[in-house]
Amino acid sequence: MTWHVLGAGSLGSLWAARLARAGLPVRLILRDPTRLAAYRAAGGLRLSEAGHTHLYPIPAETADSPAPVQRLLLVCKAYDAEEAAASLAPRLSANAEIILLQNGLGSQDAVAARLPRARCILASSTEGAFRDADFSVVFAGRGHTWLGREGQDQAPAWLSELQLAGIQHTWSAEILGKLWRKLALNCAINPLTVLHDCRNGGLADYPGEVDSLCAELGTLLQQCNQASAAEGLHAEVQRVIAATAANYSSMHQDVAQGRRTEIAYLLGYACRAAAQRQLAVPLLQALHQRLSAHLAARGLPTT
Repeated sequence: MTWHVLGAGSLGSLWAARLARAGLPVRLILRDPTRLAAYRAAGGLRLSEAGHTHLYPIPAETADSPAPVQRLLLVCKAYDAEEAAASLAPRLSANAEIILLQNGLGSQDAVAARLPRARCILASSTEGAFRDADFSVVFAGRGHTWLGREGQDQAPAWLSELQLAGIQHTWSAEILGKLWRKLALNCAINPLTVLHDCRNGGLADYPGEVDSLCAELGTLLQQCNQASAAEGLHAEVQRVIAATAANYSSMHQDVAQGRRTEIAYLLGYACRAAAQRQLAVPLLQALHQRLSAHLAARGLPTT
């Protein structure tokens, strides 16, 4: 079965190239004829790994191509996910599967509500990749990908194809806990790196702020029935800060390059979840307000 990949950013390109390298059928879905022409001029996707670069001439198309889609890997920004998925609605087969690989929470529910006949599979990855040119991606660090549907223990048979492609993964019936944990890590680190204009390691200079945020996030996770996601949160935040000390967070990079952030699906989602449960989260709310003001002052969206 063909893997249709919508989102030729760093992670989407990394998955597409590795699936193609393993001999699996892959097709890229690009946003418009201009991007399709640019891709064809490039000759395919380039993947650089361990100092070696290979070109993979993966077939590509636009969303309005007629061929049906049975398996879709959606790897775009959270704020683009719903409309991107909806653009393929006429092409989705009955019982089509959509693997949703977005940051934060909220976009997954929006896609599921928009495409109720599709079978949505949630995913979260710690793999590292970055684009060094158009349609060229560098595999920066091996990580792990969690996939699952809440409450579904049996993994789909096609996971063996990820194994074949060298994509390390685990199926989880408690995938929401994984997504909540990553959301909490992002909320504790990314906004502060923007407001203090620092690399991740620079947060070592603000221990009180980080500690207090982690405590409040832990309480929120507990109230959202995600106790396992709350366990050891502060220690993991400290590990991530130390391990990625020289890196700029993705949110910091977005702001520095004048791009829209995913604030609504990270801090915004956390604050909304707290409000729904009548839980006071003054630190998270204040952080959300400070970050929103920072973005607005730079002409960037706050939602």
